[in-house]
Formats: sequence, structure tokens, C-alpha cells
Amino acid sequence: MDSSQKSGEMAINITESKSTKGKAAAVAPATIIATTKGAENPKGGWKRGVGVFDFILRICAIGAALAATATMGTTDQTLPFFTQFLQFQASYDDLPAFTYFVIANGIASAYLVLSLPFSVVCIVRPHIVGARLLLLILDTVMIALTTSGAAGAASIVYLAHNGNPNTNWNAICQQFNDFCQRVSGAVVASFITAFIFMFLVVLSAVALRRN
Repeated sequence: MDSSQKSGEMAINITESKSTKGKAAAVAPATIIATTKGAENPKGGWKRGVGVFDFILRICAIGAALAATATMGTTDQTLPFFTQFLQFQASYDDLPAFTYFVIANGIASAYLVLSLPFSVVCIVRPHIVGARLLLLILDTVMIALTTSGAAGAASIVYLAHNGNPNTNWNAICQQFNDFCQRVSGAVVASFITAFIFMFLVVLSAVALRRN
């Protein structure tokens, strides 16, 4: 019996001999070819799909994080008065919470850009563990960073809209309407970034679990 395998197919040659009563007849060998095809690993295709979705989510997170950083970092408003010596101005760097917000989202934006090559590696090699585990750990750190920045900024935005009579904190959004709208939009974009990071962590965890 001879066997040969090429390109996922296997051909098996089986030689048979026939005999008749009283006579020994030489019969040409009959060849039976049995073909087997190697089944594709279904996990590889599924993990590659997860990698593609991971890459798309990171692109969306880059847009949200950059929008949050740029919007907050360029927000200021000056109220016009009759003289140039008497003006009221509101700027993001007047409050440490907003400054931390810009730094946190800037770091998250840079990390997301640097993580794209690792995400591509997970697409090309869906069974790789090291790159996916590294992304899982760093994404978790980014969740803490972006969530803390967004939560701190959100508390200031709430006070700007509603004030706090117990601490004599007056609402300023009636005067600085444009300022409040921009910082509110930046906070929403940052929370979207944090939510995407959470989804990325879940995707990486599921992919590692089924490795």
C-alpha cells in the first residue's frame, strides 16, 4: 500500500490480485484513490474576525479621544464688556480637573495610535497570545485613565450648569454658554472612549479564553 499527501489531499493506492480455480492469472493492479481534505480550523476564522473588529473599534476610539482632547484643549470664552480692562474669561486650564482631562485623553489617543500595529498582528496571526495579552493589560489601564478624567471633568460640568448653593458655587453656563457646551461635548466623547476600551477588554478576554 502506497500513500502520498499533497496540498491537504491524500491518495491511497491499493493493489488487488484476482485468482481463478486451477489457474493463476496475473491481473493489473487496480488503484483506488481515497481523498481526504484537511478541515480548516474554525477558531482561526473566528479569531481573525475578532481582530478585525478590534481594529475598527480602535479607529473609532482614536476619533473620540482626539475629539475630546482637542475640544477641551481649545475651549475658552471671554465675555465682552464696555471696556477692555474689565473682562471675564473662562478657560479649561483654570481648573485642574479639566487640565487632567486633556492629559488623560491625550495619553489615550497616543496609546491607541501605537496599539494599531499590535491589532494588525492579531489579525494576521489570530492564535497569537502575547500581543493580545499586552493589549488587554494596557486597555485596562486606559479604562482607568479615561474614566477618571471624564468623571472629574463631569463633576465640574455639573456644577457649571447647576451650581451648588451650599458651597456658594454659582452656575456660570448662563453667561458662558459656549464654554459649557464645548466642555460638555468633550466629556461625552471621553466617556465614549472609555466605553470602547471596556468593549476591547471584553473582546480580548474572550479571544484569550477560547485560545
